[in-house]
Amino acid sequence: MVVAPWRRSPVVVRNPDVPHDAASTMKVAVLAALHRSGIDLDAQVPVVNRFTSVTGSATYANSIAHDSDPAPWELLGATASLRWLAGRMVTHSSNLATNLCLAEVGHDAVARVWRQAGASGSTSPRGIEDYPARAAGVHNRVTAGDLVRLLESLEPEVLGQLEGNVHRVDVAAGLPPGTRMASKNGWFPGLRHCAAVVHPQDAESYAIAVCYTGPLANGHDVDDPAARLLARISARVWAGRHTLAG
Repeated sequence: MVVAPWRRSPVVVRNPDVPHDAASTMKVAVLAALHRSGIDLDAQVPVVNRFTSVTGSATYANSIAHDSDPAPWELLGATASLRWLAGRMVTHSSNLATNLCLAEVGHDAVARVWRQAGASGSTSPRGIEDYPARAAGVHNRVTAGDLVRLLESLEPEVLGQLEGNVHRVDVAAGLPPGTRMASKNGWFPGLRHCAAVVHPQDAESYAIAVCYTGPLANGHDVDDPAARLLARISARVWAGRHTLAG
């Protein structure tokens, strides 16, 4: 866990460099890479569900049962703009949209985002559900420290897109209703993460990243004991918001 006044040194640090499976938090790096690429975001791309594994020797597909966003699936066989796909990737955590965006921008561009953020233990070398790559030992990893660094590195317009995140059962649930925040979370059986920038009206903005790997995380998008744990942590940080800046 890392808590830091916005773009200042952390004031709460616990295991900041421990790597975790990234889950959907890696979608923030894909979003940044897409916006920095110079690609026309209004360009229409085919909505398909077949992708080339980073192993180069196989293809893979996403499972609709494991995707939290049905909207891109309704466009299979048609087209959608990269701008729309990028939005669904971070607001509704669409796996299919993520892989479509990643296919356009490329893995090298995503790796460059992590380097530019100063990340030391995070990497996103494969797409969502690239199981051939995972079997070959290729993993997406994040640390709490790097997630805060990533948020701090984002352009305002990119960070602003994270304010539309509809999944608000972990860090957001520990804040008063209506609190402005930009966030991206990720969940899977055995893990629950969230990285956010919180904007209190009566105190300085702060970044918080909590990465949890353990038995509490049941993988459900809503009814998850690990999400409630993150909410309790968030509530305690909120209660001390006036003292975070020293």
